Amino acid sequence: MIVQAMGIVLFAPLVQGFIQWCKARLQNRRGPSPVQPYRNLYKLLAKDVVVAETASWITRITPFICFGAAFAVAALLPMTPAVSGISDLFLIVYLFGLSRFLMALAGLDSGNSFAGMGSSREMYLAVLVEPAFLLAIVASAGAAGTTVLGKMVENVSLHSFTLPYVLAAVAFFIVVIAECGRIPVDNPDTHLELTMFQEALLIEYSGRHLALLLWAVYVRQLVMMVLFVELFFPWNWLDLIPLSSLWVLFKIFLVGLLLAITETSSVKMRLFRLPNFLAASGLLSLLALVAR
Repeated sequence: MIVQAMGIVLFAPLVQGFIQWCKARLQNRRGPSPVQPYRNLYKLLAKDVVVAETASWITRITPFICFGAAFAVAALLPMTPAVSGISDLFLIVYLFGLSRFLMALAGLDSGNSFAGMGSSREMYLAVLVEPAFLLAIVASAGAAGTTVLGKMVENVSLHSFTLPYVLAAVAFFIVVIAECGRIPVDNPDTHLELTMFQEALLIEYSGRHLALLLWAVYVRQLVMMVLFVELFFPWNWLDLIPLSSLWVLFKIFLVGLLLAITETSSVKMRLFRLPNFLAASGLLSLLALVAR
């Protein structure tokens, strides 16, 4: 589990860089190198931390707890037989909720008005995303009859490509966009205060603390992508690529390209239109449950 978590943590910045590189190419720009996130993290880890005078211990411990929660989630992914039997869906959801809760507290703790605005928006988004997240997973877990991720993946791989799985896959992809802070829900490449969600929560952090928080965001993004490919597209055509692990990498980069295409072809939604966007995910999940 520790080796798996370390591999995911080290691989997560490359996936982020690949998405940024694909977006730049789709927009006819040269863009940064796919390894640029590693350079950014290395630069931030070498810098000192500056903490606001009004901040308390909550601001200081939040980066470590968020990174620890991301590391724990990475260890629980059903990518190896040793982990498949003990990784539970609700534990992963709770660990995500712990990170979101602490980030919102840290935004309020700093006393920065922009960070407080980001905390309120993050909680507003959490109320919309978490029910859609659970509905999409339950739609895929209905046939398996369990919330153990390893058994859910085995059940999906034994069934054909049916309509309920297609509906649940589209619903979960909408959740991936929202949970990763991607357009049209959020724009991770801007610092405009009128559109900030995630960036507003990070505005008071610097140095090593900022590096840990950014790294945790990258790991959460990769975890969502791995859940998407493992729960909805677990099939491998071994005649084309000999190793199943290489198939997982190929599907992760394919989802990254799909995210880049979605961001390039859409615009940022207004804040009060997000409930309609995420309600579509919940409706598709309910249709998947009914169709099953």
